[in-house]
Amino acid sequence: MPRIPYPELLQTLSRILEGKGFTAARAAECARLFAETTCDGVYSHGVSRFPRFLAMIDNGTVDIRAQPELVTAGAALERWNGRHGPGNLNALASMTRAIELARQYSVGCVALAHTNHWMRGGSYGWQAADAGMIGLCWTNTMPNLPAWGATAAVLGNNPMVIAVPREGGHLVLDMAMSQFSYGALAGYRERGEMLPVDGGFDSSGKLTRDPGAIEESHRALPIGYWKGSGLSLVLDAVAAGLSGGLAAFEIPQDPLREGDLSQLFLALDPSKIGAGMEIVDRMIGALQQTEPALNVRYPGEKILKTRAENLEQGVPVDAALWSELRQL
Repeated sequence: MPRIPYPELLQTLSRILEGKGFTAARAAECARLFAETTCDGVYSHGVSRFPRFLAMIDNGTVDIRAQPELVTAGAALERWNGRHGPGNLNALASMTRAIELARQYSVGCVALAHTNHWMRGGSYGWQAADAGMIGLCWTNTMPNLPAWGATAAVLGNNPMVIAVPREGGHLVLDMAMSQFSYGALAGYRERGEMLPVDGGFDSSGKLTRDPGAIEESHRALPIGYWKGSGLSLVLDAVAAGLSGGLAAFEIPQDPLREGDLSQLFLALDPSKIGAGMEIVDRMIGALQQTEPALNVRYPGEKILKTRAENLEQGVPVDAALWSELRQL
């Protein structure tokens, strides 16, 4: 797999977006979010998703000119309409607003409706932590996760992010409510690898580690079985309820028309109450001193190492995909 210098990758994506009609500034910001995701090693939600994003622009699911607008405000809590704008730019703007509110009220919360796929949710956790904030955010998705005990999908795998700022490297937990996101399943399948643990059911209802069989059955396994199923439901209820948007079961099940998502962005400013968060360093120290049975690391640790490596050596991009992007 070729390694592309990060500046070249960023410029290539930005030029493609400008060709689609983005302003230079919005093209650069949108391209950065895609490029940074791949640079950080989250290959399932970065540049590999770019062709799908372009297809959603072409079919009208994503309106490149639309920007979120305020619907109603109640002090530290606001409701916004994403107006079907680019999902990653809408999410970036929503977390920016949540941070602004937190600086004013100690806590800031933005509920966003009628937006599109935010790509890597962790991007907005890193954004909050870089601003010195504790950040939480989540999104619903198209229905792609059966409730525990059911066979038909009415829940979403509803990714959730929790970020804690730390000078030595932020803690950023980014996880879906399914044992493996569908992006991760596709990655394993394309590499010809089986999953390390059971990830869902095959068409006959048996638990399997075969990613292709899970994609075919549309029966991903919730994390913690019934616990993940319940968590998916309540996250969806809060995001859709506060934003006034759609719930997962109402969202089109076509990945190329996965619009009208509901999301929530929460920022907390620990400095407002004099919380220095030094306890986090001691927690990580205790974690790293444990005798490992497997590779022990805190959420976000691997990303820091991968980011440094890819910035130095170049960002790995599939050869066929890179050829396609260069032609565009």
